[in-house]
Amino acid sequence: MQTKSSHILTAILLYAFFGVFLIWPIAQGISAAFVRHDQFTLEYFQLIFHDPVLMRGLLNSALVAIAVTVLCLLLSLPLAMVMRYEFPGRNIFQGLLLLPLILPPFVGAIGIRQLLSRFGPITVILNALSHHHWPMGIDWLGRMRFLGVIVIETLGLYPILLLNLQAALANIDPSLELAAANLGAGKMRIFRRIILPLLRPGLFAGCTLVLIWSFTELGTPLMFDVYTLTPVQIFSRITDVSDNPIPFALVFVLLIASALLYAIGKIVLGRGLPASTTKAGRASTQHPLHGLSSFAAILFCASICFLAILPHLSVILISLSSPGSWYQTLLPAHFTLVHYFNALRDPLVIPSIANSILYASLATVLAAIVALGVAMLVTRSHLPTRYLLDSLSMLPLAVPGIVLAFGYVAISIHFKQRFGDRTPSWLDFQQSPLLLLIIAYATRRLPYIVRSIVAGLEQIPYDLELAAANLGANAGRVLRKITLPLITANLLAGVLLAFTFAMLEVSDSLILAQRTDYYPITKAIWELSARLGDGPCIAAALGVWAMLVLGLTLLCANSVLGKKMGALFRI
Repeated sequence: MQTKSSHILTAILLYAFFGVFLIWPIAQGISAAFVRHDQFTLEYFQLIFHDPVLMRGLLNSALVAIAVTVLCLLLSLPLAMVMRYEFPGRNIFQGLLLLPLILPPFVGAIGIRQLLSRFGPITVILNALSHHHWPMGIDWLGRMRFLGVIVIETLGLYPILLLNLQAALANIDPSLELAAANLGAGKMRIFRRIILPLLRPGLFAGCTLVLIWSFTELGTPLMFDVYTLTPVQIFSRITDVSDNPIPFALVFVLLIASALLYAIGKIVLGRGLPASTTKAGRASTQHPLHGLSSFAAILFCASICFLAILPHLSVILISLSSPGSWYQTLLPAHFTLVHYFNALRDPLVIPSIANSILYASLATVLAAIVALGVAMLVTRSHLPTRYLLDSLSMLPLAVPGIVLAFGYVAISIHFKQRFGDRTPSWLDFQQSPLLLLIIAYATRRLPYIVRSIVAGLEQIPYDLELAAANLGANAGRVLRKITLPLITANLLAGVLLAFTFAMLEVSDSLILAQRTDYYPITKAIWELSARLGDGPCIAAALGVWAMLVLGLTLLCANSVLGKKMGALFRI
């Protein structure tokens, strides 16, 4: 067993990791917004607040985030309530409703962009159903680009809120509802007075994540060519960031706005409740639905599932269609598998896959080591600061990815300005972003492994480790022979999730990978989607491969973690 001194040493090393790779990048990115010629200044913020374009970007970002969060709530809360009951096909729907997690929203945007094209399937359907004919097509993307961003982000993010709500519902003691029903309360009153107040922790966790994620989402607006959003305005200035600190000022404003959104959510939804009222005293049972109620539940879930998989189906169809064959038709006129083979021969694709595997593998190893140390201290030590470590490990979920990415950019620029040509190439994100990408991926995906390992450690008897220590085994032997074998499934689930989500990381990839030979998969998909000819088809084929990999990973993780999957997306 670990002694107190070893706990303290482990804690020091972990604090050093978080200080260097999490707190320092954030602080460096913030400080870059306040310095001009080595002097403190607020000039860049004055420029932002006097620039109507940048202010409109902040307002648009906030409106998109609020709209996405409200729509996710309108989808997820009824779904979470319906899934408490037993009805035909419930288990199938449970899996289908989580399908959006296997595709980054910005990849799904390729499919939605096709559906909303001027002569796309939606225009074809309207022409068939109405007496009016649009010979020039309907310019959906010209009129409703923001609507496209809101729709695809809603369909991509609602599972995060759904998982949190389902986890919160599982912790509600069913005897509370039974007691209220025995006192004559109807179902709506029980929902308002019992269930909804007890759902506050899940609502806070899910809504906050969705709000911050959609507020700072970069990839989806880029795919829809929406440039009046703050994340896109920051990204568009990446090329001259060394000489223009305005992007860092925008990043700071974005961080403050995200913190305010978090604080508002904490005040409104995050108030704690007594443990005795939130933890189920006995397992809840799923009551069966019959007749019209069962049909309504099936119809509702099927409708949401259809909307949820619509981007995926469209991406698959694009990957199978010949260039130009999906025009003024409901489905592609010609199908082919050539794009999957062309992807293997494309000079951009194979190197990007190899790069992503390398980045994600090294990042996962680093994250697993750090996560194991955090989880052991949180569950096995009595250090008064262990919960601070737990909070630091979950902070990357609350801090926007674009903020962390620009923090690493700020560190790179700091070294370059200080050492000039003597700056090592691995510290220059424009020359060799390998190290920065690995650290960024590891930090961003650390929470998944931490929560997974903590869940495993909380389930195994601590007495087994104590017994091994009493028999003379040292801390390392206890870890190797007792602890790790017992949490192997949980560790594997967390590692798989971290690896696959790192493979599909968007913000860090788009910002830090500036040279083609360092492009990961997501940066390659973005480049290909804008290429004329078969570029979007090859990008869609890459997206399909990504869906398959991440889908298998989520199935494996869900089989291990079950209802604890929601804890992976909780702050």
